[in-house]
Amino acid sequence: MKLCFYQRISLALAAVFICVLALFFFTSAHLQSITQDEAEQQLHLGLAEHLALDSPLLKTGVYDYEALKNLFHTLMILGPNFEFYYLDPDGKILTYSAEAGKVKAEYVSLAPIQTLIRNPGQLPIKGDDPRNPGVKKIFSAAPVMNGDALQGYLYVIIGGEIYDSILGNIKESENVQQLILFSALSLVFLFVVLLVLFNALTSPLRKLSAEMDKVSGSDFQQTRLNEPNYQWQSDSHDEVQRLGSTFTRMLKRINVQFDQLQQIDTQRRVLLADLSHDLRTPLANLHGYIETLAINDDTLDAAKRKRFISISLKNARNLKHLIDQIFELAYLEGGQVTLNQEPFPLGELLHDIASKFALKAAEKALTLEVSVGESDYRVFADIGKLERILTNLLENAIRHTPAQGTITLAVTPQVNKIRIDIRDTGVGISDKEIAFIFDARYQATNHEKDNCLHAGLGLAISKKLVSLLDSDLLVESQLGKGTCFSFELQVVPVQ
Repeated sequence: MKLCFYQRISLALAAVFICVLALFFFTSAHLQSITQDEAEQQLHLGLAEHLALDSPLLKTGVYDYEALKNLFHTLMILGPNFEFYYLDPDGKILTYSAEAGKVKAEYVSLAPIQTLIRNPGQLPIKGDDPRNPGVKKIFSAAPVMNGDALQGYLYVIIGGEIYDSILGNIKESENVQQLILFSALSLVFLFVVLLVLFNALTSPLRKLSAEMDKVSGSDFQQTRLNEPNYQWQSDSHDEVQRLGSTFTRMLKRINVQFDQLQQIDTQRRVLLADLSHDLRTPLANLHGYIETLAINDDTLDAAKRKRFISISLKNARNLKHLIDQIFELAYLEGGQVTLNQEPFPLGELLHDIASKFALKAAEKALTLEVSVGESDYRVFADIGKLERILTNLLENAIRHTPAQGTITLAVTPQVNKIRIDIRDTGVGISDKEIAFIFDARYQATNHEKDNCLHAGLGLAISKKLVSLLDSDLLVESQLGKGTCFSFELQVVPVQ
């Protein structure tokens, strides 16, 4: 039979309680025995001394052992609680009050006897029991003198065999009855208390288990569950309360991640469909012109052949550019990009990039400016990734800025950083569309068209590259007045 956690912990604590109860009982019995022995020995401490002084057979020396044995027998009948022994100075038993054959030992150790006679304060002191070798019992003892000479010792066992037998039977019966009664009452009380206590303590755990079962049955979709009736407390000292709160937060987080994954999957499907369309257009054009060249090669003159080849190369370049962007975005989203960061002068890079676009800007009658100030800032970044970011942003700025416009690459110092601005006087972006311009494949409604194929991936790639440089790509724009993209870089301190 399988037991639940509540039943297992109840049985475990009940077993522990029984063990503690038994230990307590036996410890109490042992302490009670020690206390009783001390009291008995203290009460009869002078018994042997009085007998030695009052008995005519002992106070003047022992000569008649048979008479002394009869005296011991008479005293034992009057006091069955005692056993009397007469020992020589070496501890040998010379006579005693017991029946013949009852005494097993021939000698009694003198060390406890001498300790009791010299220092009777450390009670109880136990000596040998001649009836049971190896057993220790409390006693009373006194020296028997013959003038000034030690003749022997009077050794009186307190609590003899008869006394032990009667007392043992009574105690055994009484202890068993008390133990059974006390154990039964204690167990009943314990189980009642445990049932109430553990029911209260394990109630949150059972509720948490029930919630987990509901979540498992709902395929881990919290939206399919009813609002939980039990509110977990995250700041409680109860570990189960904190566990329940953590479980609820974890479930919410998992659902958010599921939603994000579904959105990402939907976006990927849409992106794949759009990119397939974009790839199909230049590929179809390329295929068509190459097929025309192959079929009509003999009938085409040199001018048409050159024109068809030029169009085919243009479509091939557009196709390669689009495929390169797709692969670049895929690598960035997959986290497969490594950074090669190093310190370098930013001004040189900005001037080099401006020179690269100078001819294209001149073709549209645009003014391309670089404003880095008087200081030559050194930054710590991946020069290749930074050049890719600036190239994408400058291409967008040139495409969306009409003739006679201005494009500026500006550097503005910040606290321990510098801000790079790519500012243009182009068509701008409406407030409703700014939030979507970094999405892959998104193109604003007022985007400028040219002879090149644009898949709308440039800003998405730039955004991810800037995040790799521990920065964020920000945008400010006014429709009809221009746009400014900006991000920050870490400055290398001057040595």
